[in-house]
Amino acid sequence: MASARQVNIAIIGAGGVGKCFLSQLESLAARRQNQKLVLTYIATSKKAVYSDSYSPIALDSVVSTLSSSSQAPLALPKLVDYLAASGTKTVLVDNTSSQDIADAYPSFLRRGISIVTPNKKAFSGSYKLWQDIFAAKEEGGSLLYHEASCGAGLPVISTIKDLVETGDEVTKIEGVFSGTMSFLFNSFAPTSGSGGGKWSTEVAKAKELGYTEPDPRDDLNGLDVARKLTILARYAGLEVESPTSFPVQSLIPKQLESVASGDEFLARLPEFDAEMEEVKAEAQKEGKVVRFVGSIDVASKQVKVGLEKFDLSHPIAALKGSDNIISFYTKRYGSNPLIIQGAGAGGDVTAMGVTSDLLKVLAQL
Repeated sequence: MASARQVNIAIIGAGGVGKCFLSQLESLAARRQNQKLVLTYIATSKKAVYSDSYSPIALDSVVSTLSSSSQAPLALPKLVDYLAASGTKTVLVDNTSSQDIADAYPSFLRRGISIVTPNKKAFSGSYKLWQDIFAAKEEGGSLLYHEASCGAGLPVISTIKDLVETGDEVTKIEGVFSGTMSFLFNSFAPTSGSGGGKWSTEVAKAKELGYTEPDPRDDLNGLDVARKLTILARYAGLEVESPTSFPVQSLIPKQLESVASGDEFLARLPEFDAEMEEVKAEAQKEGKVVRFVGSIDVASKQVKVGLEKFDLSHPIAALKGSDNIISFYTKRYGSNPLIIQGAGAGGDVTAMGVTSDLLKVLAQL
């Protein structure tokens, strides 16, 4: 029988963020005197490690144990049963971007299994899934945190929840919500007015540095930003149906939407550099720079994602590197918004958001 202070951890996903989280979990488990954290299940899409007796999986060798495992992952309904049958409080850490796993959240939560995750799809999918998730959490008395679904380790979700739950009224949210888009536009259209390379060159450079998805179109279509805005708009009280239910400007030239691969897309992108040069030059004529931003106007219920021009002195124009910036305009804060700024992408900072959520859950179990 597990001790009263034991908490079982189950993890799905061991990619970039997943590996960083495992390293943070190992040091957290070593430091935690008053609670015993036991890893009892870990899986990728193809492999898993677990036992019928819920034996602890050693954290210091988990990556090699997993890669040499011949076990297959449990189907999600079976995983719900397996975790619920342990008789020990359990936290599921979903370090994937899987819609199938997101769709199963209500089943886990209803059975008292708490969840921490950076998976945006659970909270930006259909509005019905959003309602089902929070209803299941209440029904199962479980806990749920997803700070890293919007801005990696930045305290974005906790801030909007605190604002709303203390009775403030959020009137507007605007910002740069993508580390990739931030990096691209800070390089392409720097506030100095000179030094920006051609658009296709900057996109290729961002991919080389690991700032974009393997196929850069997955960033340039604006959907990642739309998902984050869907989540924040819902917390601000808007019943946004999905990330495709409001205007989202794609930066993929129409003719390249259906090319076969990311490599072919990059090879042909220079054909369209003139269009982006024109956008940049137009902003420069007005003494401004162009940035890819998202905004939510709560009163008019308007959510939109796309290119906008900013004065050089504007905080959004002055961002550096791949930083995100999110401004919350509220009744209490008046005309000076509450601003959160910092690295919005990267394995270590995203995993920090997940680890910090796990700590919140552990404090309440």
